[in-house]
Amino acid sequence: MATKPPAGDPVQDAPEVGAPQHAAAGLPAIGHSLRIAQQQMGVRRSALTLLRINQKDGFDCPGCAWPEPDKRPAIEFCENGAKAVAEEATLRRVTPAFFAAHPVAELATRSGYWLGQQGRLTEPMYLAEGAERYEPVSWERAFDIIAEELTGLASPDEAVFYTSGRTSNEAAFLYQLFAREFGTNNLPDCSNMCHESSGSALTETLGVGKGSVLLEDLHQADLIIVAGQNPGTNHPRMLTALERAKAGGARIISVNPLPEAGLERFRNPQTPRGLAGRGTPLTDLFLQIRLGGDQALFRALNRLILETEGAVDEEFVRTHTHGFEEFAEAARGADWDQTLTATGLSRAEIEQALAMVLASRRTIVCWAMGLTQHKHAVPTIREVVNFLLLRGNIGRPGAGVCPVRGHSNVQGDRTMGIFERPAPAFLDALEKEFGFAPPREHGLDVVRAIRALRDGQAKVFFAMGGNFVAASPDTEVTESAMRRARLTVHVSTKLNRSHVVTGARALILPTLGRTDRDLQPGPDGRPVAQFVTVEDSMGMVHASRGRLEPAGPLLLSEPAIVCRLARRVLGPGSRTPWEEFGRDYAAVRDRIARVIPGFEDFNAKVARPGGFALPHGPRDDRSFPTATGKANFTAAEVEYPRLPDGRLLLQTLRSHDQYNTTIYGLNDRYRGIKNGRRVVLVHPEDARELGLPDGSYADLVSEWTDGTERRATGFRVVHYPTARGCAASYYPETNVLVPLDATADVSNTPASKSLVIRLEPVGRAPEDA
Repeated sequence: MATKPPAGDPVQDAPEVGAPQHAAAGLPAIGHSLRIAQQQMGVRRSALTLLRINQKDGFDCPGCAWPEPDKRPAIEFCENGAKAVAEEATLRRVTPAFFAAHPVAELATRSGYWLGQQGRLTEPMYLAEGAERYEPVSWERAFDIIAEELTGLASPDEAVFYTSGRTSNEAAFLYQLFAREFGTNNLPDCSNMCHESSGSALTETLGVGKGSVLLEDLHQADLIIVAGQNPGTNHPRMLTALERAKAGGARIISVNPLPEAGLERFRNPQTPRGLAGRGTPLTDLFLQIRLGGDQALFRALNRLILETEGAVDEEFVRTHTHGFEEFAEAARGADWDQTLTATGLSRAEIEQALAMVLASRRTIVCWAMGLTQHKHAVPTIREVVNFLLLRGNIGRPGAGVCPVRGHSNVQGDRTMGIFERPAPAFLDALEKEFGFAPPREHGLDVVRAIRALRDGQAKVFFAMGGNFVAASPDTEVTESAMRRARLTVHVSTKLNRSHVVTGARALILPTLGRTDRDLQPGPDGRPVAQFVTVEDSMGMVHASRGRLEPAGPLLLSEPAIVCRLARRVLGPGSRTPWEEFGRDYAAVRDRIARVIPGFEDFNAKVARPGGFALPHGPRDDRSFPTATGKANFTAAEVEYPRLPDGRLLLQTLRSHDQYNTTIYGLNDRYRGIKNGRRVVLVHPEDARELGLPDGSYADLVSEWTDGTERRATGFRVVHYPTARGCAASYYPETNVLVPLDATADVSNTPASKSLVIRLEPVGRAPEDA
């Protein structure tokens, strides 16, 4: 039997701290996966569920977006995937009796961990204006409430429709269709907070805002550079691909302010060597870079490539690129003193990396939030593209750009039109297919949506999944903004912080998860099994079929929720066949096929086991749909954070026991943290200079350019081998430190990876926590 959820919140700010580990996975990962699964699902349900994760006839893991190989082992999931599935397939339930026993004010004092551990939501719940508790509400009444608020707005642009990456392609397409037929492009999504910088840079330089590699390219690479990414925690199945690449002769450079166990050594739990042996060393060269120094590093490498006779692929540059001369002039001006200051590296380390680059004909650069969440994130990623273009490493097998998306189907949602700045061609196709004129004015991204709510310019907030309040920057500002809304609505599988930070009225709409069976009434009234599709981080689209009995009889699927809401709000004047779409997802896919390039004959393609790859011009035939018709070199001034005396640069990051804002447990096994989350990792020498012994406590105070300060209180100082001048701490606890206006140029992504902070000792012993 599954254990009961915790009765009270455990202490999270008095952790036990040991030495960090130097290898990832192995037997501990198996043991922890099975233990969490048994606690949440029980033995039989665990066996039935885990063996269907990421299988061709199973369901897509609701965790990360890492792709699956064509030939898959029986176990195609990682420790964190098992945790994600266990959380969704849990036997724990949040019923109306739970809400009757817990006023919203009390729930607001609980941690995100405690809220998430209560289990699956089972019925629609409504918080009336002035009420203290959520109460059950019928679906019809819930849709009436939403319709009352939406149709009462002075403008459709007073509504915000947010999307989490977990949403399927079908639900996302329907959701954006409803929002645009309602009359707004206010479609912020979680990409705004993570890989928007990647999309901005890649669209400008290559013409496609996605990665250019497939999984087999990693297996064929000579050199893989992993920059600003921690696969061991955030994308553990990537370690298997890196191990296979190593077996094929590839070398790996890791660029990171923190040493990460998964990039040091991988103990593959599916091999004898991984279980009983030492595993596979992955990193050949570790560049422990200072936060925000990546642009300077790649600029220096580009200068050195230009200075090396025969190193530039001149034929590729001449035939397929634009802007080389301006770029080359900027790159040749790279200053060594500035480079070493910005990166914290030695010249010898950079020249060692250069030797590996020059020895490689096929190079891939992978990155994640460590590159995208800086003020200068977009020019940094442009510089990565420059680096690859110089040696012809775009459109060559085993080479290319590899932004690693963090959430299953976050890339697919964007492909389906979840974007506040849609392309005119996409809107033209919608208009032709559905017979209405979609709005053309750009809408609100996440940061601008928070400002609009704060300033009273937006009045209704509707979230399709996710945990917006916990995921967003500037926590106090975000929560205050949400409380100004007339109505907040969350389509969710589980309870989270966003449900207890509400507008004047609030709704929680429970939905099916990836693991749940989805039956919709057929033409004769009998239930017909439906499936959805997702797109992984490398542009592969495939089916996902849940098999478990839903958590309750009142749950609706996301497509059904959107379609029923659209019928209620838009009324009989809408020509869109919402009722048909809600009961037959194949009909939705037929329309997607006529609107979105690459999805022609969608239903037939997705019927193939394993799905299909979307077209990608730069990868497929070195065609670049940019303004110049070629791949664009760019030249930008090198930027990096400047650090005043007595201050540190803070990066926010995940622990090993969490996925985005979902907290599975209170341990970070690979970093040696146990039973706690309020920690700040600081280099021992920096800590000594600041007078902070290991185990002491401090407040984290961020300092913004306008003179304002933000404070996160009571963090245990952990002496840790970070890059000098840098510190690290977990989010969402430290999102309070990220100013709403601290964003990346161009992409407007919150700059959560280079916060200037000071540490103020609080004179508190651990036993007082």
